[in-house]
Amino acid sequence: MSQESELITALAEAAATAGRAPSVHNTEPWSWRVLPDALELRTAPDRQLAATDPEGRLLALSCGAALHHARLALTAEGWRAVVERLPDPQDAELLARLTTLGRVAADPDVLRLVRCMRIRHTDRRPLSDEQVPTDAIGEITRAVTAEGGRLQILDRDQVLELAATAGHADTVEAEDPELRAELAYWTSRAGTGAGLPPEVLPEQPPQTTVPARDFGRAGSLPVGPGHDSAAVYALLHGDEDERDSWLRAGEALSAAWLTATRLGISVVPLSAVVEVPGTRQTLRQLLAGLGFPYLVLRLGIADPAHAGPPPAPRLTTEQVVDTSAVSGERR
Repeated sequence: MSQESELITALAEAAATAGRAPSVHNTEPWSWRVLPDALELRTAPDRQLAATDPEGRLLALSCGAALHHARLALTAEGWRAVVERLPDPQDAELLARLTTLGRVAADPDVLRLVRCMRIRHTDRRPLSDEQVPTDAIGEITRAVTAEGGRLQILDRDQVLELAATAGHADTVEAEDPELRAELAYWTSRAGTGAGLPPEVLPEQPPQTTVPARDFGRAGSLPVGPGHDSAAVYALLHGDEDERDSWLRAGEALSAAWLTATRLGISVVPLSAVVEVPGTRQTLRQLLAGLGFPYLVLRLGIADPAHAGPPPAPRLTTEQVVDTSAVSGERR
């Protein structure tokens, strides 16, 4: 196989691997285009949450997580990847272009993170009473920092304020019929490869200090008696509130989540509090107005009495990766 064919194969496989990335409501709002010497990440507008996310904040964040997955996959295969974000101001759907600068030695740490992509999941149930090790929080924070983001660990008083803010966000969203209809759509798409099936949603609301999202319907995932008293809540934030910063926040989220998975730490993203403009502004106050909130993360140790939830469904590679530009060049 020529180096050109090896590169095309690596780009296509990286795009396929990126399909394991987390996304809001498991919408998977990305599409990839494989070129002979590059990989393009584009939005999938038909999978944007028009009511929940009209500005595309969470779409860009979700796509950023996929971008980070693709970057790691290329590095794991021995390719040095370079990313150009928002490369064409005239093409709003083009979020990033990855090119390579030749071969590099495989990095064992990156290989471990790529393996974590296969087991990473979202478990919305309560946690065990085991404390999250301080060293683990430090590693997760450094992973965020390495991607240009910031992670603020909330103290007890801030967690209580977060709980009130999350409750208010839930009330606001419950009164929005378009948003509720959108949520109902994405929680009733079993068998389509996207959305949230009953198997990954709790059968009843978990009894936690910070309320979880009300999905408007019960799932089939057993909850149990746990709580979030041992949870660590953290605020992912940055200096800017622009599309590029949302994309980079997704890369930081992916880095944090994969690092947490490697360390045996459960991660649950809480996005409702950033979906509502008023509660997003309240979160800014937790940052003393010195940053912009992108997402809240709940970190903790999953209850060992519960088996992990099944993986969320995924769209097929053919649905999200376009290889037509290289169809005659792969061998």
